[in-house]
Amino acid sequence: MPISFEILHGTFPERESLVNCGVVNRELIIDSGTDGVEIALLEDKVLVELHQEKLNQSIAIGDIILAKVGKVLPGLNAAFVDIGQPKNGFLHYSDLGPQIRSAQKFTKLSMDGVMPPDLNDFKLEPETQKTGKIANTISKRVPLLVQITKEPISTKGHRLSCDISLPGRYIVLIPFMNSISLSKKINSTEERKRLNRLIESIKPKNFGVIVRTLAEGKSVQELHEDMTHLTEKWKQLTLALKGEDAPKKVMSEMSKTSTLLRDMLNPSFNRIMVNSKEMFQDVRNYIGRIAPEKENIVQLYTGRTPVFDQYDITKQVKVGFGKTVNLNSGAYLIIEHTEALHVIDVNSGHKMSGSDTQEANAMTVNLEAAEEIARQLRLRDIGGIIVIDFIDVRSPENKRLLNKKMTDMMKLDKARHTILPLSRFGIMQITRQRVKPEVTIVTDENCPACGGTGKIGPSILVMDDIQKNLNHIITKNNQKKITLLIHPYLEAYIRHGFPSIRMNWFFKYRQWIHLDSSDSISIMEYHFYDKNGEEILVN
Repeated sequence: MPISFEILHGTFPERESLVNCGVVNRELIIDSGTDGVEIALLEDKVLVELHQEKLNQSIAIGDIILAKVGKVLPGLNAAFVDIGQPKNGFLHYSDLGPQIRSAQKFTKLSMDGVMPPDLNDFKLEPETQKTGKIANTISKRVPLLVQITKEPISTKGHRLSCDISLPGRYIVLIPFMNSISLSKKINSTEERKRLNRLIESIKPKNFGVIVRTLAEGKSVQELHEDMTHLTEKWKQLTLALKGEDAPKKVMSEMSKTSTLLRDMLNPSFNRIMVNSKEMFQDVRNYIGRIAPEKENIVQLYTGRTPVFDQYDITKQVKVGFGKTVNLNSGAYLIIEHTEALHVIDVNSGHKMSGSDTQEANAMTVNLEAAEEIARQLRLRDIGGIIVIDFIDVRSPENKRLLNKKMTDMMKLDKARHTILPLSRFGIMQITRQRVKPEVTIVTDENCPACGGTGKIGPSILVMDDIQKNLNHIITKNNQKKITLLIHPYLEAYIRHGFPSIRMNWFFKYRQWIHLDSSDSISIMEYHFYDKNGEEILVN
């Protein structure tokens, strides 16, 4: 699945030191299939984030849409906006931005084809007040230029904003403003002055700029190249609006895969493994532009075993997405979802049977649970309000240590979050940024033998079925270089022994049958593949 890296210039996320957080090995595994792309982030071989992108997804976060106002809700001071999707998007007055009048004027001039490609001669309109009314600001008759800020969640449509921004690698370009803001993580006073002076010298008129942390220490040439790239995108947006009717997508910021790569990649990654040649080349070229010394961390996976199986991701998904999550000590978590919030219950299991005091045992379980809960929030991308019921501890010092443990474990979480200290009842409350639906994977499976019917055929005949179909494929279809994909148990049964079943097949058909196995298929399941990797369908 191709990725457009021409517009992929976002900065890497600013994270705490990996060493300080105990992470020594970070890998990104990308599985590109016919249905879409899955990206897994591993830290010390442990799965901590899983992201999915469906093929041909119509719109994504960051896309800019020429929209049509549907229904204004004065009571909510908001409006439902037609963006060309089954559900209308939601636009609150606070998301209009103070430059909404300038944006409306620009949109009309661009649609009429009389707007110059830059804003040099554009006269900005007065800013709106924070306490205004949406009914007095927008109208059904006037199209709006909106940007997608959140994906649909539950019954809610996309969240929208009229405060347009174009993110780059070092800067973020904001039209209809003239201010310059610098990342608070740039601490040096001299560097802040230098960057402010440089941006002021290259900033186009009527554009505001946010300077990102990665800009620290960069030359004027690098900053100017980023600025030029973003202003060129703005010109393309202006031209795209000419003669268009709402609703219409006028700029695709980037695919979700590209967004994830921009936000998750870090020069300290040990490996980026990709199973698609086209995507491998795109990722390698991108890394080569921003960090040439790290280009060799991008590798092409060519093994026969699915890449997620090879790196134990499939198994970790099955273990990590159930209602019950077991911890190494024997304790476990129960994770429940309601319409309003998520609830996580910490249970000791048999852990409390040790010789330590009840307080010490409870604290041991809580600290282990805090580490796993922080991973689960990232893995499932749980957002909103999270309530955690830890095992009760009495000591104020233990409560402080537990709160510190949770805070430390959440440092690598790129989503904005707030953690409240333990309450008198041993409850911890967390709010975590939610911009897309929670990742939900059903880990329960139908019985592999009966398919959920409660009845099965005789399992002793599975080998007879395999041999019958193999004989048909070779003798009737004259296939060569056949691969048989089966469960590891069946593979061991066929491969071992003397003479083995596989050896008997060789003597009978005068060719070796290649065996491959996967934990992701049932024990009664099998598939045949030809030399090109295409499945051979059997009756």
